[in-house]
Amino acid sequence: MFNIKNDNEYIEIVKHILDNDEFNKLDLIEHHGITRLEHSIKVSYYSYKIAKKIKLNHSATARGGLLHDFFLSDNSRSDKKKLVDTFTHPKRAVIKAEETFEVNDLEKDIIVSHMFPFYKSIPKYTESWIVNLTDKIIGSYELFCQYRYTLSSAVNYLYLFVILNLIK
Repeated sequence: MFNIKNDNEYIEIVKHILDNDEFNKLDLIEHHGITRLEHSIKVSYYSYKIAKKIKLNHSATARGGLLHDFFLSDNSRSDKKKLVDTFTHPKRAVIKAEETFEVNDLEKDIIVSHMFPFYKSIPKYTESWIVNLTDKIIGSYELFCQYRYTLSSAVNYLYLFVILNLIK
């Protein structure tokens, strides 16, 4: 993993967001077994590194990636509400980002399109696609880590079932 704290350029780009009290409320919201703040920082930083490597707008990518899940919600909301949020939060996140920070059109597109194809907004820029795909990869990994023991148990039961049926 990259050492975010030692990347002064990245920190300088996103410091005003990371220092914002409203944004830091994301640290209280569970997301794939970690906090939404931790998730957002990972997506932002990996997207920033990719965009910088291929000489795209890495600053907007870092900011848009950090704000992609910037909406507040209650950890005790129902599973149904969490499912609905999965498909509607990009619009809520872009509204919250606009209310709290100055965001440009590229950053807005990154935020609102990060859930494509699960949300109607198709990414218009390469930077938006980078955040979209990075979010999918990191989110999938976080979900796997969150449920790995459950998955491991299920696989073990499947092996046991297969072995018992082979013995018969």
